[in-house]
Amino acid sequence: MAIDLHTHSRFSDGTQSPTALVEEAAELGVAVLGLTDHDTTAGWDEAVRAAQAAGIALVRGMEVSCRYDGISVHLLSYLHDPAAAELTAAVADARRARLDRTRTMVERLAEDFPLSWESVLEQAGAEATIGRPHIADALVTAGIVEDRSAAFAGLLSSHSKYYVSLPTISPIEAIRMVHEAGGAAVFAHPRASLRGRTVPDAGVRAMVEAGLDGLEVDHRDNPPSARVALRATAEAHGLLVTGSSDYHGTGKPNRLAEHTTDPEMLERLVAVTSGVPLIDA
Repeated sequence: MAIDLHTHSRFSDGTQSPTALVEEAAELGVAVLGLTDHDTTAGWDEAVRAAQAAGIALVRGMEVSCRYDGISVHLLSYLHDPAAAELTAAVADARRARLDRTRTMVERLAEDFPLSWESVLEQAGAEATIGRPHIADALVTAGIVEDRSAAFAGLLSSHSKYYVSLPTISPIEAIRMVHEAGGAAVFAHPRASLRGRTVPDAGVRAMVEAGLDGLEVDHRDNPPSARVALRATAEAHGLLVTGSSDYHGTGKPNRLAEHTTDPEMLERLVAVTSGVPLIDA
Protein backbone atom coordinates (compact mmCIF):
# COMPACT_ATOMS: atom_id res chain seq x y z
CA MET A 1 0.00 0.00 0.00
CA ALA A 2 1.66 3.23 -1.18
CA ILE A 3 1.33 6.02 1.38
CA ASP A 4 2.70 9.42 0.30
CA LEU A 5 2.23 12.01 3.08
CA HIS A 6 3.81 15.14 1.61
CA THR A 7 2.54 16.78 -1.59
CA HIS A 8 1.61 20.25 -2.83
CA SER A 9 -1.11 21.73 -5.01
CA ARG A 10 -1.60 25.10 -6.67
CA PHE A 11 -2.83 26.43 -3.34
CA SER A 12 0.86 26.78 -2.49
CA ASP A 13 3.69 26.01 -4.89
CA GLY A 14 2.51 22.91 -6.73
CA THR A 15 1.46 23.08 -10.36
CA GLN A 16 -1.79 21.11 -10.13
CA SER A 17 -5.22 21.61 -8.62
CA PRO A 18 -5.98 19.34 -5.65
CA THR A 19 -8.30 17.39 -7.94
CA ALA A 20 -5.62 16.78 -10.57
CA LEU A 21 -3.13 15.85 -7.86
CA VAL A 22 -5.48 13.30 -6.30
CA GLU A 23 -6.42 11.85 -9.68
CA GLU A 24 -2.77 11.40 -10.66
CA ALA A 25 -2.04 9.74 -7.32
CA ALA A 26 -4.94 7.33 -7.80
CA GLU A 27 -3.79 6.47 -11.32
CA LEU A 28 -0.33 5.63 -9.96
CA GLY A 29 -1.74 3.35 -7.30
CA VAL A 30 -1.23 5.60 -4.28
CA ALA A 31 -3.59 4.37 -1.57
CA VAL A 32 -3.15 7.22 0.92
CA LEU A 33 -2.20 10.78 -0.05
CA GLY A 34 -1.22 13.66 2.20
CA LEU A 35 -1.94 17.20 0.96
CA THR A 36 0.43 19.57 2.77
CA ASP A 37 0.41 22.98 1.12
CA HIS A 38 2.55 25.71 2.65
CA ASP A 39 0.80 27.66 5.41
CA THR A 40 -2.70 27.01 4.11
CA THR A 41 -5.55 24.52 4.25
CA ALA A 42 -7.42 26.19 1.37
CA GLY A 43 -7.15 23.09 -0.83
CA TRP A 44 -8.59 20.67 1.71
CA ASP A 45 -12.26 20.74 0.68
CA GLU A 46 -11.51 20.17 -3.00
CA ALA A 47 -9.05 17.40 -2.13
CA VAL A 48 -11.66 15.64 0.05
CA ARG A 49 -14.19 15.61 -2.80
CA ALA A 50 -11.56 14.39 -5.25
CA ALA A 51 -10.30 11.64 -2.93
CA GLN A 52 -13.82 10.36 -2.30
CA ALA A 53 -14.48 10.31 -6.04
CA ALA A 54 -11.16 8.59 -6.80
CA GLY A 55 -11.48 6.04 -4.01
CA ILE A 56 -8.26 6.83 -2.17
CA ALA A 57 -7.64 7.88 1.42
CA LEU A 58 -6.63 11.45 2.22
CA VAL A 59 -4.55 12.85 5.09
CA ARG A 60 -5.23 16.55 5.39
CA GLY A 61 -2.14 18.48 6.39
CA MET A 62 -0.13 21.67 6.07
CA GLU A 63 3.56 22.58 5.90
CA VAL A 64 4.21 25.30 8.47
CA SER A 65 7.06 27.74 7.81
CA CYS A 66 9.35 28.07 10.86
CA ARG A 67 12.84 29.23 11.72
CA TYR A 68 15.22 27.89 14.37
CA ASP A 69 18.19 30.14 15.19
CA GLY A 70 18.04 31.60 11.70
CA ILE A 71 17.68 28.19 10.01
CA SER A 72 14.62 27.45 7.89
CA VAL A 73 12.45 24.65 9.29
CA HIS A 74 9.41 23.12 7.61
CA LEU A 75 7.03 21.48 10.07
CA LEU A 76 4.36 19.17 8.70
CA SER A 77 1.09 19.42 10.62
CA TYR A 78 -1.27 16.48 10.07
CA LEU A 79 -4.99 16.18 10.78
CA HIS A 80 -5.24 19.37 12.85
CA ASP A 81 -8.38 21.45 13.26
CA PRO A 82 -8.16 24.17 10.57
CA ALA A 83 -10.26 26.49 12.74
CA ALA A 84 -7.81 26.43 15.67
CA ALA A 85 -7.34 30.13 16.37
CA GLU A 86 -3.64 30.39 17.24
CA LEU A 87 -2.30 28.13 14.48
CA THR A 88 -4.62 29.72 11.92
CA ALA A 89 -3.44 33.20 12.92
CA ALA A 90 0.21 32.14 12.80
CA VAL A 91 0.02 30.75 9.27
CA ALA A 92 -2.00 33.78 8.13
CA ASP A 93 0.87 35.95 9.38
CA ALA A 94 3.31 33.69 7.55
CA ARG A 95 1.40 34.08 4.29
CA ARG A 96 1.39 37.86 4.63
CA ALA A 97 5.12 37.86 5.41
CA ARG A 98 5.78 35.58 2.44
CA LEU A 99 3.81 37.91 0.17
CA ASP A 100 5.78 40.97 1.35
CA ARG A 101 9.06 39.12 1.00
CA THR A 102 8.19 37.90 -2.49
CA ARG A 103 7.22 41.39 -3.64
CA THR A 104 10.52 42.81 -2.34
CA MET A 105 12.52 40.11 -4.14
CA VAL A 106 10.65 40.82 -7.36
CA GLU A 107 11.42 44.53 -7.01
CA ARG A 108 15.11 43.73 -6.61
CA LEU A 109 15.15 41.34 -9.56
CA ALA A 110 13.24 43.79 -11.74
CA GLU A 111 16.16 46.21 -11.50
CA ASP A 112 18.27 43.76 -13.53
CA PHE A 113 15.79 41.52 -15.37
CA PRO A 114 12.53 41.90 -17.35
CA LEU A 115 10.34 40.74 -14.47
CA SER A 116 7.17 42.27 -13.01
CA TRP A 117 4.91 41.59 -10.05
CA GLU A 118 2.05 40.92 -12.45
CA SER A 119 4.06 38.22 -14.22
CA VAL A 120 4.63 36.49 -10.88
CA LEU A 121 0.95 36.63 -9.92
CA GLU A 122 0.09 35.01 -13.25
CA GLN A 123 2.00 31.91 -12.11
CA ALA A 124 -0.04 31.43 -8.93
CA GLY A 125 -3.56 30.25 -8.23
CA ALA A 126 -6.10 32.75 -6.93
CA GLU A 127 -5.70 31.58 -3.31
CA ALA A 128 -2.11 30.36 -3.50
CA THR A 129 0.48 31.05 -0.84
CA ILE A 130 2.74 33.28 -2.96
CA GLY A 131 6.45 32.57 -2.70
CA ARG A 132 9.78 32.04 -4.42
CA PRO A 133 8.52 29.15 -6.60
CA HIS A 134 6.18 31.58 -8.34
CA ILE A 135 9.07 33.96 -8.98
CA ALA A 136 10.96 30.99 -10.39
CA ASP A 137 8.10 30.13 -12.73
CA ALA A 138 7.94 33.74 -13.92
CA LEU A 139 11.70 33.70 -14.55
CA VAL A 140 11.29 30.50 -16.58
CA THR A 141 8.41 31.99 -18.57
CA ALA A 142 10.51 35.07 -19.32
CA GLY A 143 13.39 32.90 -20.53
CA ILE A 144 15.72 34.14 -17.80
CA VAL A 145 16.38 30.68 -16.31
CA GLU A 146 15.84 27.16 -17.60
CA ASP A 147 13.70 25.77 -14.78
CA ARG A 148 12.81 26.11 -11.11
CA SER A 149 15.90 24.21 -10.02
CA ALA A 150 18.15 26.65 -11.88
CA ALA A 151 16.31 29.60 -10.35
CA PHE A 152 16.74 28.30 -6.81
CA ALA A 153 20.37 27.41 -7.42
CA GLY A 154 21.14 30.94 -8.58
CA LEU A 155 18.96 34.04 -8.52
CA LEU A 156 16.67 32.86 -5.72
CA SER A 157 19.23 31.16 -3.49
CA SER A 158 19.89 32.42 0.02
CA HIS A 159 23.31 33.60 -1.18
CA SER A 160 21.86 35.78 -3.94
CA LYS A 161 21.84 39.57 -3.66
CA TYR A 162 18.13 39.42 -4.48
CA TYR A 163 17.29 37.16 -1.54
CA VAL A 164 15.14 38.36 1.36
CA SER A 165 14.82 36.27 4.52
CA LEU A 166 11.38 35.22 5.70
CA PRO A 167 10.28 36.08 9.27
CA THR A 168 8.61 33.03 10.75
CA ILE A 169 7.72 31.42 14.07
CA SER A 170 9.86 29.03 16.10
CA PRO A 171 9.23 25.32 15.49
CA ILE A 172 8.96 24.95 19.27
CA GLU A 173 5.95 27.27 19.25
CA ALA A 174 4.60 25.66 16.10
CA ILE A 175 4.68 22.18 17.67
CA ARG A 176 2.65 23.47 20.61
CA MET A 177 0.12 25.12 18.28
CA VAL A 178 -0.22 21.98 16.18
CA HIS A 179 -0.87 19.86 19.28
CA GLU A 180 -3.39 22.32 20.66
CA ALA A 181 -5.15 22.09 17.29
CA GLY A 182 -5.32 18.30 17.67
CA GLY A 183 -2.67 17.58 15.04
CA ALA A 184 0.59 15.68 14.76
CA ALA A 185 3.87 17.50 14.11
CA VAL A 186 6.53 15.97 11.83
CA PHE A 187 9.85 17.62 10.95
CA ALA A 188 10.04 17.71 7.13
CA HIS A 189 13.31 16.76 5.36
CA PRO A 190 15.44 17.63 8.43
CA ARG A 191 18.79 16.93 6.76
CA ALA A 192 18.18 18.64 3.41
CA SER A 193 21.68 20.13 3.37
CA LEU A 194 21.59 21.11 -0.30
CA ARG A 195 18.86 23.62 0.57
CA GLY A 196 21.08 25.37 3.09
CA ARG A 197 21.96 25.04 6.76
CA THR A 198 20.16 22.31 8.68
CA VAL A 199 19.09 22.27 12.31
CA PRO A 200 21.87 20.91 14.56
CA ASP A 201 21.32 17.92 16.84
CA ALA A 202 20.70 20.23 19.79
CA GLY A 203 17.87 21.86 17.88
CA VAL A 204 16.33 18.51 17.01
CA ARG A 205 16.52 17.53 20.68
CA ALA A 206 14.77 20.78 21.62
CA MET A 207 11.99 19.97 19.16
CA VAL A 208 11.69 16.45 20.57
CA GLU A 209 11.45 17.88 24.09
CA ALA A 210 8.71 20.21 22.82
CA GLY A 211 6.70 17.16 21.74
CA LEU A 212 7.72 16.56 18.13
CA ASP A 213 5.83 13.51 16.89
CA GLY A 214 7.98 12.39 13.98
CA LEU A 215 10.76 12.81 11.46
CA GLU A 216 10.40 12.69 7.69
CA VAL A 217 13.30 10.32 7.10
CA ASP A 218 12.78 8.91 3.61
CA HIS A 219 12.96 12.01 1.43
CA ARG A 220 15.18 12.62 -1.58
CA ASP A 221 16.81 15.65 0.06
CA ASN A 222 18.02 13.67 3.09
CA PRO A 223 21.35 12.02 2.10
CA PRO A 224 21.43 8.22 2.67
CA SER A 225 23.85 8.48 5.59
CA ALA A 226 21.63 11.09 7.22
CA ARG A 227 18.61 8.81 6.91
CA VAL A 228 20.41 6.16 8.94
CA ALA A 229 21.12 8.69 11.69
CA LEU A 230 17.58 10.09 11.58
CA ARG A 231 16.09 6.60 11.89
CA ALA A 232 18.27 5.98 14.94
CA THR A 233 17.16 9.28 16.46
CA ALA A 234 13.53 8.39 15.84
CA GLU A 235 13.96 4.98 17.46
CA ALA A 236 15.75 6.45 20.46
CA HIS A 237 12.95 8.92 21.13
CA GLY A 238 9.95 6.89 20.04
CA LEU A 239 9.20 9.15 17.08
CA LEU A 240 7.21 8.36 13.97
CA VAL A 241 9.20 7.76 10.79
CA THR A 242 7.62 8.96 7.57
CA GLY A 243 8.62 8.89 3.93
CA SER A 244 7.20 10.91 1.08
CA SER A 245 7.75 12.52 -2.28
CA ASP A 246 7.28 16.23 -1.53
CA TYR A 247 5.64 16.27 -4.95
CA HIS A 248 5.06 19.63 -6.66
CA GLY A 249 3.77 18.51 -10.06
CA THR A 250 6.02 19.77 -12.83
CA GLY A 251 7.60 22.31 -10.49
CA LYS A 252 10.25 19.89 -9.20
CA PRO A 253 11.74 16.57 -10.35
CA ASN A 254 10.20 14.75 -7.35
CA ARG A 255 7.85 11.91 -8.36
CA LEU A 256 4.73 10.80 -6.52
CA ALA A 257 5.37 7.90 -4.10
CA GLU A 258 9.12 7.87 -4.80
CA HIS A 259 9.34 7.47 -1.00
CA THR A 260 6.51 6.20 1.16
CA THR A 261 5.38 5.71 4.75
CA ASP A 262 4.86 2.36 6.45
CA PRO A 263 1.17 1.63 7.23
CA GLU A 264 2.02 1.09 10.91
CA MET A 265 3.45 4.60 11.10
CA LEU A 266 0.30 6.03 9.53
CA GLU A 267 -1.78 4.21 12.15
CA ARG A 268 0.34 5.71 14.90
CA LEU A 269 0.05 9.18 13.38
CA VAL A 270 -3.73 8.98 13.17
CA ALA A 271 -3.89 7.65 16.74
CA VAL A 272 -2.25 10.76 18.23
CA THR A 273 -4.53 13.24 16.45
CA SER A 274 -7.96 14.61 17.32
CA GLY A 275 -8.43 17.54 14.96
CA VAL A 276 -9.95 16.10 11.78
CA PRO A 277 -10.27 12.46 10.75
CA LEU A 278 -8.47 10.55 8.02
CA ILE A 279 -10.66 10.47 4.92
CA ASP A 280 -10.98 6.76 4.21
CA ALA A 281 -11.00 5.32 0.71
